Amino acid sequence: MIFGETAERAVEGLASRTSRRSFLAKLGNGVVALAGGAVVASVLKPERAEAYHICGHTYTTDSCPHPFKPYSRVDRYGYPLHPKKGYPVDDNGDIYTSRKQSRRLMCEEIVPEKYPYTGKPTYGGGWHRCCGGRIRRIADCCSYSPTRINGDASVVGYCYRGKRVFCIGYRDLNIRC
Repeated sequence: MIFGETAERAVEGLASRTSRRSFLAKLGNGVVALAGGAVVASVLKPERAEAYHICGHTYTTDSCPHPFKPYSRVDRYGYPLHPKKGYPVDDNGDIYTSRKQSRRLMCEEIVPEKYPYTGKPTYGGGWHRCCGGRIRRIADCCSYSPTRINGDASVVGYCYRGKRVFCIGYRDLNIRC
């Protein structure tokens, strides 16, 4: 059985040159390529998942503008927070200690300033995931723009009143999962 032996040698060679996780990812992409074609496999490439850095988010919508982009952590009101420590930060990423510092809402103020064609974006849809033992809310910043922050077509169906997903942010909740 030539095909079986050749495939087995290829898998062994790949396994010896990569980490376990990398090997499994490559093997999975290969299986998908055989079953569904190269088009499906190309969508699964890690470089396509630009926002994969946010736990629980595995599609390609990128993060909203944030001082610590690609991490777009916000508080319950939509103001930026430090991605790991959770303290309030200003527009430059410095600890927010005074009202004299500029600290604007990520979706409603920073997005339309940097991307004027979005109009007046607002938070719309969202979902929750378990990340690091805590509930994380991933929120969609929605606008009427037909393109999202990545430059490709914006996602329909997650936002209200005909708006589309432009970019995403997240909020870590103090609830164990």
